[in-house]
Amino acid sequence: MTSPKPVSEDKLHDKFMRAALKEAGKAYALGESPIGAVIVKDGRIIARAHNLRQTKQDATLHAEMVCISKACRKLQAWHLFDCDLYVTLEPCYMCAGAIIQSHIRHVYFGASDPKGGAVCSKNTLFDLPHNHHVESTGGILGEECSALLKQFFKQLRAQKKDHPESAK
Repeated sequence: MTSPKPVSEDKLHDKFMRAALKEAGKAYALGESPIGAVIVKDGRIIARAHNLRQTKQDATLHAEMVCISKACRKLQAWHLFDCDLYVTLEPCYMCAGAIIQSHIRHVYFGASDPKGGAVCSKNTLFDLPHNHHVESTGGILGEECSALLKQFFKQLRAQKKDHPESAK
């Protein structure tokens, strides 16, 4: 009897980022910025979320923030030791702070955010001295993550052009 082949680390990262992309698709369907996130512990997804800022009219409901809240409830703890976050867009300042405070081990993100990314694009918050050090890796399915965001904003601009009275 032969042993099953181990799944390569790249395939696992792709698998978890695809789950985050699925969440981003849910946000897109709601008219939200298509950003999705999943939190993984011991090789299993323990929380999934997508942006809900527009839907709930709450600026704090970024995919990462919702996902962290869900994971904390699931684990019944505010610290997420040994957990990894997969998110389709580089975290912003608020989310990077929550990631540090929740003690997430590693953040894997898809697309970089040159306008607001706090991991490597606009700032490097994870590199500052904190009570907890977070590792990060960008570019996981980066082209797919970026393409979804570009498609969403292209569609949004077209809608605003066609219906300027609805633009607020």
